[in-house]
Amino acid sequence: MGFQFVFLIPILGICVALVAVIGGTIVRPLLAHKERRMQLEATMVAEKAAQYAAQSERLEQRVRVLERIITDRGVDLSHEIEQLRDTPLN
Repeated sequence: MGFQFVFLIPILGICVALVAVIGGTIVRPLLAHKERRMQLEATMVAEKAAQYAAQSERLEQRVRVLERIITDRGVDLSHEIEQLRDTPLN
């Protein structure tokens, strides 16, 4: 019975080496691909966040202008609105 296990040891060693080599050639590129995809997705999310921040800033500016128009009772409202229509937005 001990004699049969002696032959299994080199076979198991060869199998472990083959699994390591095959795993290294297949798993590494897959992990690198997955990491690259995650980097691209992170870049896209950051760009989208920047777009939302810019949009939010523009809306806040418009709200401030509207608040100023509404609260400033000394200004002719229609005149102010016409001036804003002529002013280009950022």
